[in-house]
Amino acid sequence: MSTTLRRKALMDALPYNLFVWVILLVYLSPIFFIMVTAMMPTEQLGDKNAPLYPARIKTYVYEGSEYQLYNVPVNGSVEQWALINPGPTSSELIDPQQPERGLITWQGDWRTLVGVYEFHATWENFTRIFDSLPFSKMVSTTFLVALIGEIGVLVSSTIVAYGFSRFTLPGGNLLFYILIATILIPEKVTFIPTFYIYIRVLQWRGTLYPLLLHLFFGNAVYIFLLRQNFKSFPIDLEEAAMLDGAGPLRRLVSVILPQSWHVVITVALLHFFYTWNETRLASIYLGSNSDLMPVSFAVQNYQSLIRIDNVIQASTVLMLIVPVIVLFIAQRYFMQGVLVTGAEK
Repeated sequence: MSTTLRRKALMDALPYNLFVWVILLVYLSPIFFIMVTAMMPTEQLGDKNAPLYPARIKTYVYEGSEYQLYNVPVNGSVEQWALINPGPTSSELIDPQQPERGLITWQGDWRTLVGVYEFHATWENFTRIFDSLPFSKMVSTTFLVALIGEIGVLVSSTIVAYGFSRFTLPGGNLLFYILIATILIPEKVTFIPTFYIYIRVLQWRGTLYPLLLHLFFGNAVYIFLLRQNFKSFPIDLEEAAMLDGAGPLRRLVSVILPQSWHVVITVALLHFFYTWNETRLASIYLGSNSDLMPVSFAVQNYQSLIRIDNVIQASTVLMLIVPVIVLFIAQRYFMQGVLVTGAEK
């Protein structure tokens, strides 16, 4: 009976599971297309008869030279022959299976023939980027900006969020609402005054300071996420530490943060992805200093100069690899943080 019920439950869930898988495949199809195109030879992009996977036309060596194989219609069947001497009305080909027959004359335009393809993934598109750009230096610069920014935004946002969640301030709710309202302010509104301060007053053109300074004053979105998490912990958890004489910072570090690692890691991941994909500030403040260009902005510039589709897709794949790896590694700690928090609660 249990087997029958299990089978019935499986069949009832089958349409839903199929629907979810179809939606997932549709959602991931652009990424799959990017990866496939990145491994295609450049010649394949202009061949309308080429398959959708990375491939090249098979070849055959005849008298020391390499010739391409084509599907040739002969007497109601299709043979795979190598094209030796192409012509508009007749061509000479050779059968690789029976080379002793010599050259075979085929009547017709050779341009109507379809090549015989074999799977072939090329990595030249990736090596071309590494040869054209100082990729290792750009990645190290990006990680440096991400690390310093992570420290600044996490420390400042955590302290502000803890203050809003634990201390009663005159007009504290109003200040918090004003802080959240800043999320709605478009960046274009603050662009001119910040640009004037960084460039004209502080003379920071071509430096990393404009990309990092604002992070040490917190982020409204991260403060909101951290505050909501801190407010979910009862004050009783901190009373023992308060009786031992622990101050606010000690309680935050010793009591609250050990139970909030999943939120802290989430905020850290959000900021890393923002830093990795950031191009606006880099184009404004680092455009004159190629030595400090982060990887996202440099690759975008490279794509504007090299309009070859498979090379552009290859650079996009390289841009996607690092965030995916970081998310894959951090997700384990994220799940551990959720389990530990649930157990301690």
